[in-house]
This record gives sequence, C-alpha cells and structure tokens, in this order.
Amino acid sequence: MNTSDIIIIGAGPGGYETAVESVRMGLSVTLIERGSLGGTCLNRGCIPTKCLCRSAEVARTVAGASAYGVDVSGVSFDYAAAVARMRSVVSTLREGIATLLKGVNLVQGTARFISSSEVEVEDDGKVIGRYTAPRIIIATGSAPSVLPVEGAGLAIDSDSVLAMDTLPASAVIIGGGVIGMEFACILHAFGVRVTVVEYCKEILPSFDRDISKRMHSILGRGGIDIITSSSVRSIVRDVDGVSVIYDGRKGSAAVSASVAVMAVGRRPVLPDGLEAAGIMADRRGIVTDSGFRTTAPGVYAIGDVNGRCMLAHAASAQGRVVLGLDVGLDVIPAAVFTFPEAAMVGLTEEQCRAEGLELSIGKSMFGANGKALAMGEGQGMVKLVAEKATGKILGCHILGPHASDLVQEVALAMSSGLTVRSLAAAVHAHPTLTEAVAEAARAIL
Repeated sequence: MNTSDIIIIGAGPGGYETAVESVRMGLSVTLIERGSLGGTCLNRGCIPTKCLCRSAEVARTVAGASAYGVDVSGVSFDYAAAVARMRSVVSTLREGIATLLKGVNLVQGTARFISSSEVEVEDDGKVIGRYTAPRIIIATGSAPSVLPVEGAGLAIDSDSVLAMDTLPASAVIIGGGVIGMEFACILHAFGVRVTVVEYCKEILPSFDRDISKRMHSILGRGGIDIITSSSVRSIVRDVDGVSVIYDGRKGSAAVSASVAVMAVGRRPVLPDGLEAAGIMADRRGIVTDSGFRTTAPGVYAIGDVNGRCMLAHAASAQGRVVLGLDVGLDVIPAAVFTFPEAAMVGLTEEQCRAEGLELSIGKSMFGANGKALAMGEGQGMVKLVAEKATGKILGCHILGPHASDLVQEVALAMSSGLTVRSLAAAVHAHPTLTEAVAEAARAIL
C-alpha cells in the first residue's frame, strides 16, 4: 500500500496546480492521471482553442490589411500549419507541467475508489497499485455533452474539431454558448461557411443581454448565420454531409452542412467507486459543500466535476481553498474568445433586477475610444452595473478588443471592495482601451 498526505485524481489545472502547491507546503502528494498532463484545458480545451483563435485573428488581420495600407496580395492560409503550431504549444506547456511536478508521485492510470481513503489504479486493464491518504481530491474534469436526439452520433464534438487537420466547406454548430461561438468564429475566419443553432432566445445566454445581442448583431453582419429560439430535433445524412432538423420560431426547418458540431456544454467525468466511498453525485456532478467537501469524510471535489463553475481558473482556486489558502471565490471573471472578445465578472443586469436591486448602469462605447479606433476595433462596449445607493460594483460586461484582459481591472476592484467612484477617479493612461472602463464608471457618477 502506497501512502501519502494527499491523493489527487486528475492532472488538469485544478489537479496539477493543487499538487504543486501541496508540495510547496511540505506535503507528500500522489497525483493520478489516466491521460495527458494538463487535462482538458491544455489538451482539448482552453489552450488549443486559443492557439487557433490567434491563427484566426492573424488571418482576419491579413484579410483586412489593405485598410491599413498594407498590400498582401497572393497570401494564402494554411490551416494544417496552424494546427501544427497549436500542437507544438500544447507539447511545450505539457513538458513545463512535468517539470513542475518533479516533487510529486505521478501515477499513470485510472483511479477507482475502494473506500473513502483508498483508491486502486488500473492501467491497460491491470491493477498497478493501491494508494491511501487522509485527504483525497477529485479533479477529474468534464467531457463534451451530447444532445439526446436522433442521429446525434452523426455530429462531431469539440475534441474532434481540434483533431482536424483540414477544414470542411461548411459547418452547422449546435449550441451558441462559449464553446460554440468560439468555434464559429475560428472556422468562419478560415473561410468555413458557419451556421449556429441555439436553443435559447440569444447566443451566450449566461452573459448580459446587452452583450449577447450586440455580439449576435456583429457576428451576423460579419457573415455567421445565427438561428436562435430553436430546438434541434434530429440529425440526418444528406448529399452535403449532414442536415440538422430543428423546430424554430416559424416551425420546423433544416440546415445542411459538411459537418455538424455538437457544442451543447459539458458533463462531469465521475471516477468509478463513488458509491463504495460514500460519495454522492447528482446530475450536476459530485455534491460538495462551500469548502468542496464531498459526502465522504476527507474527500473533496474541485473543478468541473462538481459542476459549480466550469472554468479552469475556478478549479485552481477551489484547490487552493481545499488547502486552506485565502482565495476570493465570490469574484470569478469569465471570457469568450470570439471576434470581438466578450468578458464578464459578477452579476448581469438581468440577475440584479430579478433580485430587486436598485441599480445604476454605466456604459461606454469602443467607437469613442481612440486606441480602439486606431486598432480598427471600434465595435463593442463596456457596461458597469452598480448598486445605486452605495456605488458598489455588482458586475462588469465587456464586448470589444482585449475584453478578457480589461475585465480583470474590474475584478480586482470588486475583490478589493472598491466602488465605481474609485474606478472613475483612477487615472488611466491615454490612449488605451482601459479608458473605456473609466468612462463607463464616470457615466454612473
């Protein structure tokens, strides 16, 4: 029997970063991973998609270069080269993780609970060892969800899209959430004809409505067909490849494409033996309390597997909470790497209104921002939501250039208990995109 202070199951961001932090604290750690280091985020999610986003961004820049006085006639796009670069970046980062884990007992295999303090690891169908620890952290992540409709097997998922070396002529993307819209923008930038079919009234349904509607308008004008308020009924083969049949506002209809991409969210990946360990799970994932303790003593679940917040940085933060470190989980920013980017932190205006809060709303447009116009990125806005009586910042919603970076200023302000007056009073360099944040704050005062 192998004994350590902590066993961590899963080497994604939540798992490996918690393992590294545990070693720094002087703890002995066994980290069990059945696949590649880095989990979904590094191998089939955040990093590969951002590599392709960058390639798509360059393609868009080159395509519009004449507007900046640059002649690029004769330039061609090589998607296979973009994929090769993506894989190189992933490989480099994976090697970096292996270096970070030098002080960790890394076990390659699939973990199964024997009890709440003991796991068995299999590799290639053979048991290779048993491990025990007073604390076990489950960080097994998530996998793409599949819509339970006829012909669902004809669609490919996000993993398959990232594995492609060549692009289809056309794609219908089922789901207009973060994953679906990122792939829609990437594929469209490389010349793929893209249609998005979304069940909700608007794309990016978790984002503030002002941001979602404006994103819909910008992408629609840019050539991406977006169909909302539509429920996919089935997928069938046709002469073009596949046809997605859906029920929409005007009744039943269909859209044909070379491929259908299923992008309807993700589901938790649960390790075997949960019942034997007394660990309860529901449809969202493993049930945990605010400290990420499961129903079994000494066992914790962090990241996607508990279904609380399916973001890589949330998983890492939850791991630090389990280790007893000071982490502010009330303020967690999120971003979608579309063209333009969108980012948010805190509550949407709709959520605040539903809670009956008295609000002050401040907006600024990138069309009035000197740096944004110089960049040729004048579309989009910054929206601040604040409590009317106190000026407390309740949320920030950004659509525009570098939104994923800009939102962090407001996240830090919220974490520090600052008000919109503090944002407005701070001097922002000119000309910069951050001035748009200050302008939105001043619009409230």
